[in-house]
Amino acid sequence: MRKTMLDETAIEQRLAKLEQEVAALKQKSAAESASTNWLQNLIGSISDEDAFLQALKYGQEFRDSDKPVDEYDGSR
Repeated sequence: MRKTMLDETAIEQRLAKLEQEVAALKQKSAAESASTNWLQNLIGSISDEDAFLQALKYGQEFRDSDKPVDEYDGSR
């Protein structure tokens, strides 16, 4: 019986610790998401404009190559 009591106490202590950690993580996550505007983080993150423009071109070419022939306007 004594072993069971120790086990229950240890489990309760571990559970309380886990609950505290989860609460701290939730609080941290909420604070970060409230103060972080993803768009502000993205703006200016592309430092190599030429590479970005090339990536846009490749993306457009890929989308165009996937179109059925009758939808392709031939302007690109």
